[in-house]
Amino acid sequence: MQDAADTVPPKDSSLAEAIRDVKNALADRDDVVVDLREAHRMRLDLLANELAPVFADVPADIDNFDFAVSSGLQPRLWIDAVAHVAMGRDRRTYRFLKDTRIGRVVLGESTDMKTVAGQVTRYVAERVVERQRLMEGGAEPAASAFVRAEVSEAEPPPQTGSAGRKRSTASALLSGLALIAGGALVGLAVSVILLWDRLSAMKFSF
Repeated sequence: MQDAADTVPPKDSSLAEAIRDVKNALADRDDVVVDLREAHRMRLDLLANELAPVFADVPADIDNFDFAVSSGLQPRLWIDAVAHVAMGRDRRTYRFLKDTRIGRVVLGESTDMKTVAGQVTRYVAERVVERQRLMEGGAEPAASAFVRAEVSEAEPPPQTGSAGRKRSTASALLSGLALIAGGALVGLAVSVILLWDRLSAMKFSF
C-alpha cells in the first residue's frame, strides 16, 4: 500500500510549473502587445505613404516639420513638434492630435485614412502660410493688436446727428475765440514793452 505522502508532488516541481505558466502568460501578452504595436505602425506607415507627396512639396527652408513615425509602445506619425497622428484603441481609428497649453486637443478623427490625410494636409498648409507671412512681415505680433484694440476702445465714438453738429460748431467757435484772445494778449504785451522803453527813456532825459 502506497503512502499518502508519496502521492503529493514535490513543492519544487509545483513552483517550477507555476513559473513556467507565468512566463507563458507573459510571453502571450508580449506577443499581443507586439502585434498591436506592429499593427499600429503598419497603419501609420500607410498614412505616411499617402502623405508623402504633401511632405515633399513643403519648401526646403521650412524645417519645423518632422514627418516621421516614432517607435515605442504607441507609435505615432509626427507632423511637427506639437501635432501627431496615433491609432485609437480599436486599431482602426486615426486620431489627429495636437498638444496645446490647455492640454491635448483632437484636430481630426476618422477610420478613413484619406479623410485624416486631408486634415493633415490642411494643417501643413496653414503652418506653411503662417510661416511665410511671418517671414514677409505680413503678420503683426499679437501684442500690437491688443494695444490697438485698447486704444480704439479708449477713443470715444464719433457722434452723428444734430447733437454732433452742434458740438462741432461750438468747438470751432471756442477755438476761434481762443485764437483771438491769444492774439490780443500778445499785442498787449508788445505794447507794454514799447511803452515801458519810452517811459524809461523820458525818465533818463529829465
